[in-house]
Amino acid sequence: MMTWSLVVTLMVVCLTSSEAFRTMGTAASVLKTPMMLQKTLPESSALLSSRFASPLAGKREYLAPLTMATTTELSATADKPANEPVVTKPSERKTMKKLLPLGAMLFFILFNYTILRDTKDVLVVTAPNSGAEIIPFLKTYVNLPSAIGFTILYSSLTNKMSADKVFYLIMSSFIAFFSAFATLIYPNRNLLHPNAAADFLTKVLPPFFVPLIAIFRNWTYALFYTLANLWGSVVVSLLFWGFANEITTVDEAKKYYPLFGLMANVALIFSGQYVKYVSNLRSGLPPGTDYWGHSLKMLMGAVVGGGAVVVALMAYMQKFVLTDPACIDPNKEAKRKKTKTKMTFGESAKFLASSRYIRDLAVIVIGYGMAINIVEVTWKSKLKAAFPDPNAYSTFMGNFSSATGIVTLLMMFGSSFLIKRFGMGVASLITPLTLLSTGIAFFALIMFPSVFAPLTAKFGVSPLMLAVLIGAAQNILSKGSKYSLFDPCKEMAYIPLDPESKTKGKAAVDVIGNPLGKSGGSFLQQILIGIFGSLQASTPYLGGFLGLIIVAWIQAASSLAKQFKVKNEEMERAMAAGKE
Repeated sequence: MMTWSLVVTLMVVCLTSSEAFRTMGTAASVLKTPMMLQKTLPESSALLSSRFASPLAGKREYLAPLTMATTTELSATADKPANEPVVTKPSERKTMKKLLPLGAMLFFILFNYTILRDTKDVLVVTAPNSGAEIIPFLKTYVNLPSAIGFTILYSSLTNKMSADKVFYLIMSSFIAFFSAFATLIYPNRNLLHPNAAADFLTKVLPPFFVPLIAIFRNWTYALFYTLANLWGSVVVSLLFWGFANEITTVDEAKKYYPLFGLMANVALIFSGQYVKYVSNLRSGLPPGTDYWGHSLKMLMGAVVGGGAVVVALMAYMQKFVLTDPACIDPNKEAKRKKTKTKMTFGESAKFLASSRYIRDLAVIVIGYGMAINIVEVTWKSKLKAAFPDPNAYSTFMGNFSSATGIVTLLMMFGSSFLIKRFGMGVASLITPLTLLSTGIAFFALIMFPSVFAPLTAKFGVSPLMLAVLIGAAQNILSKGSKYSLFDPCKEMAYIPLDPESKTKGKAAVDVIGNPLGKSGGSFLQQILIGIFGSLQASTPYLGGFLGLIIVAWIQAASSLAKQFKVKNEEMERAMAAGKE
């Protein structure tokens, strides 16, 4: 209950800080009962039109309608008797009723994702006869085919079922698997893992196949790793953001999408500390206990509980929000429900390949995946060397997730200003530039350790621990800029698209593009390791490829920003013509 109260309080603070509530009367209305949030006023259409009448596209002028609307509201309030009660405006009730449940959904989805992300790394990196070296092979030969297969399945489901039924089906499948993994699969891992066959293959096959044999040996862990990755691509990017984009206008997204990140990073802090707490419980357990197995049950229990809350919130949105004309345009909602995508997967891929807009979206997603993967695998190999025990590794990852949430929260306070003041184009460039600068620092430490020797001696840390800490800082800053700027800008880019491009484009870009980026980085690492013999010897060349990838990323982001401005203006003209 305390956690939920904090979530609601933070969301209210976020909304008030974003100028959603411009007057004292408005701020006071937040404290009204939930029933008041469900009432409507006849002047809602006029007020909404006054608030969302001007084009955005990164211009400062978009603030003018807000100022004008506020002035009108204040003037009307001043003409009323002093003892007349303050009435909550329709747009304010609509905003609270729609955005609070969305923010809560994002909180629990990312609470789960953080737990799953940390747990999947612990499983595969610390598994018997395994290590961080298997991650590139997992991403290339397991994650990517799984993502492509899921996209084909999702395309079929959207043609046969309504969006809400697809949401419930996918969510229930994820929840069922993670529950079964902790209670059935992991306790019986010794029976399920083909250790004898893997030992035989290790003896007869060349060393290049060792990572693939490790995946085969620990196939249940590889399956968990894959589905945990798909949670990020499918539940976060496809299901949640796809739903949010359908019921949110560009004006609302411009103002509130960066603030959704505040909720997301509160989730990172909470989940990181929960992972740390669960991992440290081993000290109170009796000897002979499977410490990691006990931790895994508690972690997956939280995932199942969080998933159930997300399903309940979606049911609430379907029943009380999507049916409220003050929250959703009835014509738009009817169109959303009736829209069916009839293209086959091959036809969809051909359609998307012909769209420069979608291609640019794919490039920035693939660029991020390749860039972060190039530096992340090397860091995780150092992390395993420093923390070989699964619970110790998990404790560090819990602290890492909490630190990421705190840093991203701080960055969020500036992200809304950046998007409002400079537009999506400038804001979308912050992430690639951050990743480039921090990546250079990390690679410099790996390539020139003697330069940092005086620093390690001064602070009394080993070179290994310094590499772990600098790599952690690099990941925290890169992920922080991604969550605070990259993700909101990317999601805003989908809003002006037509329904066909939204559905098929988002599925292809998010579900295939992200794994393709990571797999591309992994495949590049495999080639360089094969040529030069080791990851260490490949480091200078990986740094060069990192620079080329980020240059392509920046070019695609700049092109996308220009196209977004044009499409947004076209959409607003079409909406204005429809009202006439």
